[in-house]
Amino acid sequence: MTKRIFRSIFSVSAVILVISIGLIMGLLYGHFGDQLEKELKQEAVYLAIAVENDGVESLNRLSKTGERVTLIDEDGTVLYDNKADAGTMENHQDREEVQAAQKSGEGYASRTSATLGEKTVYYALRLENGQILRVSSTQYTIVRILGGLIQPILVMIFLMLILSLAAAFHSSRKIVEPLNKLNLDDPKMNDTYDEITPLLTRINKQQKTIREQLSEAKRQQEEFAIITNNMSEGLLVIDKQTEILSCNTSAVKLLGAKKAVTDQSVLTMNRSEPFRKAVEGVLKGKHMADFIELEDGVRQLIANPVLEDGKVTGAVLLLVDVTEKMQRESLRREFTANVSHELRTPLTSISGFAEIMQDGYVKPEDVKRVAGKIYDEAQRLITLVGDVMEISRLDEGITEYKKERVDLLDVVEDCKERLQEAADRKEIQVEVIGQSFVFETTKTILEEVVYNLMDNAIKYNKEQGKVTVRIFQKDGEFGFSVKDTGIGIPLIHQDRIFERFYRVDKSRSKEIGGTGLGLSIVKHGVSCLGAKISVDSIQDEGSTFTVTWG
Repeated sequence: MTKRIFRSIFSVSAVILVISIGLIMGLLYGHFGDQLEKELKQEAVYLAIAVENDGVESLNRLSKTGERVTLIDEDGTVLYDNKADAGTMENHQDREEVQAAQKSGEGYASRTSATLGEKTVYYALRLENGQILRVSSTQYTIVRILGGLIQPILVMIFLMLILSLAAAFHSSRKIVEPLNKLNLDDPKMNDTYDEITPLLTRINKQQKTIREQLSEAKRQQEEFAIITNNMSEGLLVIDKQTEILSCNTSAVKLLGAKKAVTDQSVLTMNRSEPFRKAVEGVLKGKHMADFIELEDGVRQLIANPVLEDGKVTGAVLLLVDVTEKMQRESLRREFTANVSHELRTPLTSISGFAEIMQDGYVKPEDVKRVAGKIYDEAQRLITLVGDVMEISRLDEGITEYKKERVDLLDVVEDCKERLQEAADRKEIQVEVIGQSFVFETTKTILEEVVYNLMDNAIKYNKEQGKVTVRIFQKDGEFGFSVKDTGIGIPLIHQDRIFERFYRVDKSRSKEIGGTGLGLSIVKHGVSCLGAKISVDSIQDEGSTFTVTWG
């Protein structure tokens, strides 16, 4: 802007300088021309007086270097000329100034020589005797004057241009300086030219609008960030070059990446083939859905293209952790297969014994024994169905029981009493250690957990063994432990004993008659009670199961 103002001021100054010189020269030329005419008239008047008094002889004393003086007779014959021989001069009757003098007493005329660049000014005065006295002088034309003064004029123009440059530079800086000092952050506080006040007012309004829009955009961005960063699902927004535009923390975690960098390809976060194919497909305008297997689980990827005027401009990728879902599905299939297998065994036995009885192959004295077998298998079937229903209920989180104040010692003593007969058959000593401890819980589930743990401790114990149930309270924690002196659990099996239908020794479990769901029910029950369970076992020495709250 400063340069433009500088050029404008300098250009105007230069034009004004040239015009001013021209006008001055013209005015001076006109002024000197008028002055010359006055001088010629005055000189002619003086000479006329001399001629009328002394005749032509008075003109002989005139210098030949001054103005030209010519005396012309009434018929135009030149009688005298101080710069030329009068006898050789042509008749002057046709001269403009002579004719004017003859008519009105005086006349002016001027004639310019194109070759010499001079203008001759004539003044003619009619004398009393009818003769014409003419005085003339030479005046240079403007071109001739400029030609003679070219060097000083150029010097003057150069100096004036320098002054114009300096003045233009100074003026342009002074003009722009208030503009450069404008405080656009607060336009109303500026004290500057009145002409830009409307502009500053408009800028102030626009800045207010922009600030409001930025504040709203920032608020929406923060809300979006809060929402997306608190999503358990991973959200990715990419452009058509696969570069990341937006990414929440869950997406980084679910893809197993270290971090996400905007303006970087999304393929740097995961280079697996399913992920790459999904990205390529969605950027071609297709809806994509696939599963990605990682070390820590399985992710479901759903990708949809973003279209603008029918063209793909990017894509939105949604990642969901389906590890637990897949595991549950796998467990469901395994559970269904195990239940089918477990149900088939007693049903096959019942069907077989019933068929033998139906066909009359059972002797009368053996009917009671066979009926007993059918009864045992039916009881086993009832127990299995009951356990299956119980674990399904716990899986669904269905608790029909309300919490109440329960004494843990009373629950343990009650379970001991119910299992005393089974313990006596194996000559197992059951000991309860601890004091009364009352807390709020679901009594039915707690009884089921305690009963199953004590039942297992008796079933898998040795003859004449011992079961110790200890109630404890320490450092803000409380709970109970069930310790036996039984067969123990090998270390390689300890991580899987809470799985459904998992048996350490299948032949021994079948002999004992367990369904394989007891510890699984215990685990789910403990979870429903808000507690934790742990196991410590040494093969052939015994096991200790500990349930802890707090």
